[in-house]
Amino acid sequence: MYKDIFDLTGKKAMVTGGAGDLGQGMVDGLVQSGAEVVILDLSDKAEEIAANYRAQGFPVSSVKVNVADREDVKRAFAEALQKLGGKIDIMVNAAGIQRRHPCEEFPIEDWDAVIEINLTAVFEFTQLAGREMLKVGYGKIINIASMLTFFGGYTVPAYAASKGGVAQVSKAFSNEWAGKGINVNCIAPGYMDTQMNVNLVNDPVRNNEILARIPAHRWGTGDDVKGAIVFLASPASDYIDGVVIPVDGGYLAR
Repeated sequence: MYKDIFDLTGKKAMVTGGAGDLGQGMVDGLVQSGAEVVILDLSDKAEEIAANYRAQGFPVSSVKVNVADREDVKRAFAEALQKLGGKIDIMVNAAGIQRRHPCEEFPIEDWDAVIEINLTAVFEFTQLAGREMLKVGYGKIINIASMLTFFGGYTVPAYAASKGGVAQVSKAFSNEWAGKGINVNCIAPGYMDTQMNVNLVNDPVRNNEILARIPAHRWGTGDDVKGAIVFLASPASDYIDGVVIPVDGGYLAR
């Protein structure tokens, strides 16, 4: 049946940052569509989330990882791959951090931290997953971009640079792997009501400015990214390569 092109039954997935506000929505979308999922996150909350799914009969596990540590990235990927029986079909890179300072005062240490976690770790996990996928000629890699993939933002030069880089490195991987059965794409969440954006949500001026530009008239949530994740993780997107799909309530169209 037509709906089968969105079916993920039997697929093996990893989600970095899966314990975060948006990451949890992505994990849920994959799990509810039939995938087995390993959540990779630094937070102890990852195992709590995984345990709750297991209690409901879903195959979800977790691996603790510091994505800012390059050796730990390799260790965690290998451990997660083992949990998945040595196979990975879907890789979602959703781990990320934010640092805010005026551009003229932005500390180089914060620049390094943001670039390492938001961009370099995405490159590493994409490369590690791709090596496994190339062996079988199939895979779906979904990297999480941002509205700042398109804009520069204010007081967030490192974040803007990292998310612009996510789109470009995803296109680079896509150019080489699309003909080998691996789809590499991005989702660009719009303004989401998450812990990362709590300062914007609580700022009456910025909150009103942002809402005034969103045709949907609300901030997004983790539930809003489920459909895009399932689409890009499923056979429905087999001829979709190197794109950045905004999930933004119409923000970019305004």
